[in-house]
Amino acid sequence: MYRFFPPYSDYRKLIYHLKGCQGLRSKGSSPFTSIVSAAKVCGAASESPSVKSLRLLVADQDFSFKAGQWVDFFIPGVSVVGGFSICSSPRLLEQERMIELAVKYTNHPPALWVHNTCTLDSEVAVRVGGEFFFDPQPADASRNLVLIAGGVGINPLLSILRHAADLLREQANKRSGYEIGTIKLFYSAKNTSELLFKKNILDLVNEFPEKIACSLHVTKQTTQISAELKPYITEGRITEKEIRDHISKETLFYICGPPPMTDFFSKQLENHHVSKEHICFEKWW
Repeated sequence: MYRFFPPYSDYRKLIYHLKGCQGLRSKGSSPFTSIVSAAKVCGAASESPSVKSLRLLVADQDFSFKAGQWVDFFIPGVSVVGGFSICSSPRLLEQERMIELAVKYTNHPPALWVHNTCTLDSEVAVRVGGEFFFDPQPADASRNLVLIAGGVGINPLLSILRHAADLLREQANKRSGYEIGTIKLFYSAKNTSELLFKKNILDLVNEFPEKIACSLHVTKQTTQISAELKPYITEGRITEKEIRDHISKETLFYICGPPPMTDFFSKQLENHHVSKEHICFEKWW
């Protein structure tokens, strides 16, 4: 997801330009929110040999997002606009005014900037977009979730998984809010070093063993799998049968990964008479 803008040497000019352009777009014609916010990099970490995570402190108090959405990522001096999925829960933004992104190394200028130029206190601008999200309201019917991720497609699904965990904590502590069903994550990557956020995922599985489960798949593993991970690992791709076993009228399916994977599973679910309204998918490229 990339768009082209003239280069900017100052992020304040960038935000001014973007806010001025918003009036040109008719209301309701875009998946974007109307808020473009300045943000500052306040944390960075290596999640795998090819993926770097960023934590951003967001300036605008009205900036918000729904679990599963992405941001347009505007970098001063870089003419290409990045599109990166948010991997944190909306609760982190509400409590600490922060969001987290995870960016795979590629030759696209925004990704190169994240990996090679970005430092703590770097200033950028962000705008939320996307119609792939999970945002249940307290009175909504209880649903199970099946999350199917390939590679860095885990990012929006981790946001949804973390949001689901926050809803479970709210139910446990307050006995109020949305009552979520079970959550099953299927996640495939080349090898265990490319399984992003595996510690975070397993922590949630252990915190909610009766509600959250995961099946981690590796397709080209060449090294020994650690004892900690082994109970959760399957060698080989996610199969249609695994997904079929979770089909029910109460289940929502969220799929994010390479286009062939999302096409395959969404088509298989439709073939098994899952309502299109219960199948949400997002492709990355």
